[in-house]
Amino acid sequence: MFQRNGDRYFVVDGHVHFWDASPENQANEYGKGFINCFYDYHRNLSPEEYVWSLEKFQRYSEDDLMEDLFETGSVDIAIFQPTYLSDFYKKGFNTTEQDADVAERHGDRFIVNGAFDPRDEERGLEGLEALAERYKLKGVKLYTAEWRGDSKGWKLGDDWALRYLEKARDLGIRNIHVHKGPTIWPLNRDAFDVHDVAEAATAFPDLNFIVEHCGLPRLEDFCWIAVQEPNVYGGLAVVAPFIHTRPRYFATVLGELLYWLGEDRITWPATTRSGSRSGCSSSSRTSRCRRTWSASTAR
Repeated sequence: MFQRNGDRYFVVDGHVHFWDASPENQANEYGKGFINCFYDYHRNLSPEEYVWSLEKFQRYSEDDLMEDLFETGSVDIAIFQPTYLSDFYKKGFNTTEQDADVAERHGDRFIVNGAFDPRDEERGLEGLEALAERYKLKGVKLYTAEWRGDSKGWKLGDDWALRYLEKARDLGIRNIHVHKGPTIWPLNRDAFDVHDVAEAATAFPDLNFIVEHCGLPRLEDFCWIAVQEPNVYGGLAVVAPFIHTRPRYFATVLGELLYWLGEDRITWPATTRSGSRSGCSSSSRTSRCRRTWSASTAR
């Protein structure tokens, strides 16, 4: 448990991945290009002493995961967010099954989220039900920009997507994590657009829509949607590492989020697949973010 100035904080890392983007798992040039682009984010946003080798970034060990999150880091519970990218990686980039395999070895350290893709249509609804039953899902991670054959993405307001959200609600899945952030090559920028969150959040007021990466670079659009929809939350993954390289930008983003959403609708990540991609210490309490924000604006 994280401690500071005599206060103790129970830390929930809301955004953890455990992927395999090794050359052996890359299905094509897109798999290679995706992880190389992702690595450039890591390399350019991290303090020099926290930059990993490309080989480590491509495939991270389970031992390092546990060390960075729970020993060196201050995390109490971490939430796995799967991202399949099955067209780019032979065994998938980061699947629910891979996450669950790790979670089963480490007691109550992890919460496992599932995923769905409405382009799977009827077959996918059955798959979601089986996944929810097997892993007792309370949340899913959605990646609207994922390529699937000739399709370069989908929207939350699509007919099949709405059917999946209804199915999720029926299955007791309440937390809908949606990737809406910076583009990673070769994915399409427009497929990450945040506008479709509004339609889904209005249609399903009893679901929580956690917009991972806060819609960056479309922060203003996201904030206007979130202030209208009380069931929309902002996830700080990708936002947090800017505290190192662009502290004033970080302060601006966090200030806007605190103004429009308030501290109770912001979730904190270690901003890493493990806990050290950015070198940020983990904290689930936005009160600590407030102190960081104040320090950043003073620079």
